[in-house]
Amino acid sequence: MKLALLCAAIDASIGGVLVFGDRGTGKSTAVRALAALLPKMRVVPDCHYNCDPGVPDHLCSNCGARSRNGRTRSRLASVPVVDLPLGATEDRVVGALDLERALTRGEKAFEPGLLARAHRGFLYIDEVNLLEDHLVDVLLDVAASGENVVEREGLSVRHPARFVLVGSGNPEEGELRPQLLDRFGLSVEVKTPEDIATRIEVVRRRDAFERDPVGFVAKWKRQDGRLRRRLVAARERLPSVEVPDAALEKAAQLCMGLGTDGLRGELTLIRAARALASLEDDGAVDETHIARMAPSALRHRLRRDPLDEAGSSVRVERAVEELLHA
Repeated sequence: MKLALLCAAIDASIGGVLVFGDRGTGKSTAVRALAALLPKMRVVPDCHYNCDPGVPDHLCSNCGARSRNGRTRSRLASVPVVDLPLGATEDRVVGALDLERALTRGEKAFEPGLLARAHRGFLYIDEVNLLEDHLVDVLLDVAASGENVVEREGLSVRHPARFVLVGSGNPEEGELRPQLLDRFGLSVEVKTPEDIATRIEVVRRRDAFERDPVGFVAKWKRQDGRLRRRLVAARERLPSVEVPDAALEKAAQLCMGLGTDGLRGELTLIRAARALASLEDDGAVDETHIARMAPSALRHRLRRDPLDEAGSSVRVERAVEELLHA
């Protein structure tokens, strides 16, 4: 799970991470801890959408006007990790008319929603398999276009909304809609630890944090800093990591052997393998990177086989072993 989140943070085009597993295994804790780990980003001050001043083509209308007038400034800000609660209304998610300004000043103004806050960051949905259908439809539209369009109450607003979608849930509580499932780049399973040493260490660390949160954070600050620097370096190296034709061929053969629909599986697998290679300071993608990322990139893209009772992760691992001898 941590590796999948790091790869998604290195290359946002991977398409996000879906985490399914047992209750009480730290899924939500890991995602929310990512916010403190990520390096700060440069934004336009006083912008509701965290616009990047270095990418003029992706500025909102207000920042675009300022840029044309030569008044674009910038500051450092934390990467947003925004929670989308299950009970959120559609207005809260996409944005709506600012009622206070409408009633007090008679002005029609847009009040940005959660999608605006999540731009250039992470949008986290706990219990994503229980999300209402109308919100799923909104997320599918925005994830496909990278833009949020609001047409209501006399308002017509269009703003950038590119974010890494992270979802978690318990598969026993219901399945995820196939359309939304396919939008997640990586999918991982988290299971309850079955060895005594790991369970003891988890309980020890959790207890230490609850007794002294400040001291606990200080103790791990240096290690967090090392990981943050490694993440920054991986982002800088990513454009120079090569993907040889041999790696592309292995990825295509693997997806064909598993019978995945479309070409999204190959694209995601190659992007994830390239992010992993960059994280490990390797100059090119090879079979090792593909073998390590294949279960996460492909397990949720398999058709159900009534003649094969093995789980999707087992089927991917079996195919990787046969094709790559990994």
